[in-house]
Amino acid sequence: MLFNERAEIILQQVQLQSTVRVQELSELLQVSQDTVRRDLRAMEKRGLLKCVRGGACLPESLSAFSNFKGREIIHSDLKRAASRKAIGYIREGDIVALNSGTTNTILAQEIAQRCHNITVVSNNLAAVRMLLQAPAIRVILIGGNVDPTEQSTYGPMCEQGFVQYYPDVTFLSLNAVNYKDGFTDFRLSEVGIIRVLSEHSRRVIAVMDSSKLGKRSKCKVLDLDAVERLLMDDQVADGVREKYREKGILIE
Repeated sequence: MLFNERAEIILQQVQLQSTVRVQELSELLQVSQDTVRRDLRAMEKRGLLKCVRGGACLPESLSAFSNFKGREIIHSDLKRAASRKAIGYIREGDIVALNSGTTNTILAQEIAQRCHNITVVSNNLAAVRMLLQAPAIRVILIGGNVDPTEQSTYGPMCEQGFVQYYPDVTFLSLNAVNYKDGFTDFRLSEVGIIRVLSEHSRRVIAVMDSSKLGKRSKCKVLDLDAVERLLMDDQVADGVREKYREKGILIE
């Protein structure tokens, strides 16, 4: 397991438990305690956590947004590689929908730099901030309850807001996928939004980094056949792509 993969798991654990212990992480990751300590020190230098005796905790300065900011940092190069592939599916005049998530925030940066004369509909506050830098793009922010951790809106008002639109293409930022369980996510408040978008959009495309392939998260969101294709970085082996193709999901 590479450092980035271990760091993502460590970050998830510290967000769930507020504090983590070296011994517990060593058992979870199946690596030595020295390796865990080195990982924690490296993550502390990046501002993702604070090392304490015997483990680590969330830094106070990031406690409100650490979940989102930490995920945004981890695998950002892979997320950007997948996001750049999404640009090829956007046409002038399209209505494009983006749900919440760090990958779609990075995708919004790419859209702001590369697209014009489109409309973007989103509940992703961080993505909207990126898109406001591009005056040639019309941005519609869907309202609702505000989740400061995920930097997004959610709830019945948000879902009803999305119901009013029929996007030409929806790009879904999701947490995990495998060909047995389909697409899963830990953000329970986002499930209804994802399902509304999948039902109302002409094209539904998932954009995820390859670290999420073969994983399962907290809640079933969509079956594989609800998504037209899955855009990822190029670190997916040809044999793995073929296995998913046989199950009905095209990975690009």
